[in-house]
Amino acid sequence: MRYRLAIVSCIAVGAAVSAPSMLTAQAQDHGQMGQTWPVIEPDLLSVIKARLDHARETGKLEEMNQQFAAKVKDRVMRPVPVSGMSRAEQTRSWEFDPAIVVENDIRDHQGNLIAARGQRVNPLATSGLSKKLVFVDGDNPAEIEWALRHGSDERAKIIFVDGSPFESMKTHQRRFYFDQEGKLTSHFGIRHTPALVEAKGDVLVVTETALPRRQS
Repeated sequence: MRYRLAIVSCIAVGAAVSAPSMLTAQAQDHGQMGQTWPVIEPDLLSVIKARLDHARETGKLEEMNQQFAAKVKDRVMRPVPVSGMSRAEQTRSWEFDPAIVVENDIRDHQGNLIAARGQRVNPLATSGLSKKLVFVDGDNPAEIEWALRHGSDERAKIIFVDGSPFESMKTHQRRFYFDQEGKLTSHFGIRHTPALVEAKGDVLVVTETALPRRQS
């Protein structure tokens, strides 16, 4: 029995001693296992330059510049219509409070406090709204006529939600504006035209007006 245990112990010790050599024997360099190639990636700027040079030589570059300029001009002359707008089918009116709560102290260039954090400030209390804001579909002649009745440039600012303000400037010889990306109509909650925003005391009154449909 003692001899059997001794033999087992010798086998265990021998395995432990020989393990590192076995691991070392497995980590062999088997050489190159196939053909390899260097990684070649063309420089992006070089590719772009080559394409531009080719376009210039073939006359395509000038053609592309002209097309781009035409698209930019068209977009300036006729901006993207404000989405979600439609003709007013009924007249409705609501009040809009322009007051804001100041998030941080506001000071002038000399450090004097103008408004403290948490203070409620109403811009109408100090400056007021000097002009009415009139929102119309510039492609609708009836809405433009309605807008023009609200006064000259000094009294009313006519703002398109669709159409070309530049074309209307030539026709009516006055300034027109465009509600880019619908920021103003979204701010006041306007969804239908024509619409009017005017000051009444310390609030603004917003009115969407349903115009009578012309008989064909």
